[in-house]
Amino acid sequence: MKSNFVAKIRESAVSVIPVMLIVVALHFAIAPLPEGQLTKYIVGGVLLMLGLGIFLVGADIGMVPFGQKVGSALTKRRNLILILVAAFLIGFAITIAEPDVQVLANQVQSIAPDLNKFSLLLMIAVGVGIFLVIAMVRVLMQWPLPVLLIGFYILVFFVCSFVDPGFVGVAFDAGGATTGPITVPFIMAMGIGVAAVVKKEEGGDNSFGYVGLASIGPIAAVAVMGLFSSIRLDRIPEEAVADQAKSLIGAFTSGIPHVSRDIALALSPLMIIFFLFQIFLLRLPSEQVKRMILGLVYSFIGLVIFMVGVNGGFTPVGQSLGHRLGAIAGGWCLLPVGMILGAVVVIAEPAVWVLTEQVEEVSGGHIKRSIMLAALSVSIALAVAMGMLRVVTGLSIWWILVPGYVLALGLTRFAPPLFTAIAFDSGGVASGPMSTTFVLALTLGASFACGGNPATDAFGMVAMIAMAPLITIQILGLVFKHVEKRQEEAEAERKPRPATEGNGNE
Repeated sequence: MKSNFVAKIRESAVSVIPVMLIVVALHFAIAPLPEGQLTKYIVGGVLLMLGLGIFLVGADIGMVPFGQKVGSALTKRRNLILILVAAFLIGFAITIAEPDVQVLANQVQSIAPDLNKFSLLLMIAVGVGIFLVIAMVRVLMQWPLPVLLIGFYILVFFVCSFVDPGFVGVAFDAGGATTGPITVPFIMAMGIGVAAVVKKEEGGDNSFGYVGLASIGPIAAVAVMGLFSSIRLDRIPEEAVADQAKSLIGAFTSGIPHVSRDIALALSPLMIIFFLFQIFLLRLPSEQVKRMILGLVYSFIGLVIFMVGVNGGFTPVGQSLGHRLGAIAGGWCLLPVGMILGAVVVIAEPAVWVLTEQVEEVSGGHIKRSIMLAALSVSIALAVAMGMLRVVTGLSIWWILVPGYVLALGLTRFAPPLFTAIAFDSGGVASGPMSTTFVLALTLGASFACGGNPATDAFGMVAMIAMAPLITIQILGLVFKHVEKRQEEAEAERKPRPATEGNGNE
């Protein structure tokens, strides 16, 4: 337990410390923070690392084993209806508990106080649940993944064209925020159960694609919410934005009661589902039940510390820094700062290292981890820079999302199916805790300083970070395909040619 805790804290620190160092450098170089704010930021960062580490330990001993036990039990039952119902319930419950989703909901409510945070959380969770069921059915029916991805994204963009502009960026950000440290392991565990039920051998793209489809659900759900909502996110009152951008005062302890209540409500669906499955399906020994409950307790404590650090220091100071950077030279310094942040965020993300190892293994060593990291770093640096360009110029998100997804979906026609599945599964890998807690916060502050509307100019940043791997990994898949073809041709040339029956010299 102790070694696991230290490992998780170290993993969290690797993600957070590089960004903190950039903030310190910006503070002393070009954008000094108000007195006391740097200290507040450092305290918030330490709480964020500690809370995320405790949360991940709780997930390892409670949440993830629960998902694996459910997948195993459903496999033995061989009941497809039960699998689909369980997929929806678990997808719903774990999404509400996902830290990135909690942070995103808080960010949205900060500029739109009339929008109910829990209504947004419920819509995102329902979207994940429904599309997780679709992902399971896709494997059962052996539907081709690229066809589903193209069809659903066309439908999503069609619906978004009728939605209030402020909801578009929030919707796509929700899709990137859901694929976090809890959602992915649960979804993959459920996928293993379905694969066993349909008696398919592991291979092809059946091992992937679940997360890619499930992440479409929040986009669709928030878009539908925008269709029927009377709230206009493209008409944010200036005083609401100004208060949020300048509200940097208050002790960390003041938010503990409110945060504790919210986290308890967020984890309660998962707790209820656990006990229902324990009574009617799992029937685990008492020791395992105690261990899983302990894991949920750790998760609760970790999430509370995490959110207190985020709300008390990390996010407000991020907005303040963004506000100051946006006031320098018309905000154009945001572009190079964004590029540096994008490059550092992706390299420091532990999940990205797992992904690069996976791709190197799948490609037989042809796509080296170093090449993968460099490609992702460049692509996400450009994605963050484009997000900052939107803040400075007011460029519509449609001018970036539409060409980006057209390219990503068009590549599915040519890239190897396995790389397509990995690409869409990994769309949210790069958009980890740093994207929602700091990069988005900095973008919100910068948008206000540049005289824009944060609802339409800032939200969408997480979506662009999540979109970059869709394109990058498929391009690397094409490179792998080309290298493999060249190797096959070289092998064919090295083989001795059969002797001809006559050569005219005989």
